[in-house]
Amino acid sequence: MDDDEEFTHALKTVLRDLRAQCPVQPDIRKDDDEFRGVMLYAPDGSGQGVYAEPDGRPAMLLAHVADQVQEWAVEALWGQGEPAVWPQCPSHPDTHPLAATVEQVEEGDAVWVCPTTGDTAARIGELPVSESGAGVSGRAFRRGRGGRKRSRRGR
Repeated sequence: MDDDEEFTHALKTVLRDLRAQCPVQPDIRKDDDEFRGVMLYAPDGSGQGVYAEPDGRPAMLLAHVADQVQEWAVEALWGQGEPAVWPQCPSHPDTHPLAATVEQVEEGDAVWVCPTTGDTAARIGELPVSESGAGVSGRAFRRGRGGRKRSRRGR
């Protein structure tokens, strides 16, 4: 798999979790051929870039993409007047989101963990469908024309 395919696979995996548990869904666009990623736009029109930083470890790439999508989701939820917590920690609902990380960094799995206890809640891409996320359909990638705020924040 090349870098673009790895990024696309990682993004689709994380978006599966977003569809499963987040009531706000992004408008996903590839606005700029020079930007190696996509833009996620919230219903209020704000946008954030999600990009790849491949290093040969698919689990690390998946956790990095999950972290960026989570940042977008928290901002989008807040902008819609929803609790700014995604994905919900099943042990501590409405207090903090799960954190994306990699178990056994060299060959491990990318997982969502409780930042308080360190307990693994699910592998990234395998969050169960919640009541708030049930029936949410994802949007396909599309090429946009820009004109909206861009943010290319990384962690």
